[in-house]
Amino acid sequence: MNEIIETFHVDYKMLIAQAVNFAIILGVLYKFAYGPMVKHMDARSKLIEKGLEDAKSAGEKLAAAAKEREDKILQAKKEARQIIEDAQLQAEKSKGEIVDQARVESEKVVEQAKEQIKNEKEKMIVEVKKEIGTLVIAATTKIIGEEIDEDKNAKLIAKTIQEAGN
Repeated sequence: MNEIIETFHVDYKMLIAQAVNFAIILGVLYKFAYGPMVKHMDARSKLIEKGLEDAKSAGEKLAAAAKEREDKILQAKKEARQIIEDAQLQAEKSKGEIVDQARVESEKVVEQAKEQIKNEKEKMIVEVKKEIGTLVIAATTKIIGEEIDEDKNAKLIAKTIQEAGN
């Protein structure tokens, strides 16, 4: 071993000094470089993990919000469809009511027209009868050649109207 030491010119003192220097540099690097770097890398890893968890959570929330939006859209479509159906039913019902009301009104107008025609007919008949009575009196006066008094005139008119009515 001595031969090896002399062949390679190993100096123990220098070797020990270099080992102490290496230990000091290793200690200083560990304390000021490796330790803070490990802490920084741990913090960065935790930050990245938190970011991934937040992204996953945000993705889940986004999917839930999209599903909720779709559910609300479907619900709104169902409600709109129901409102349209209700409106159509109401329109049909209103249409039927309006038609019935129009039918009743038209029947009422027809009845009123018939009544008015009947009243007008009766008035015309009474007027025609009076006119016939007047004509009969005038014809009788011309045929007889004399004036008929009021009593005879009234009786003759009544008799003529009665015969004309039969």
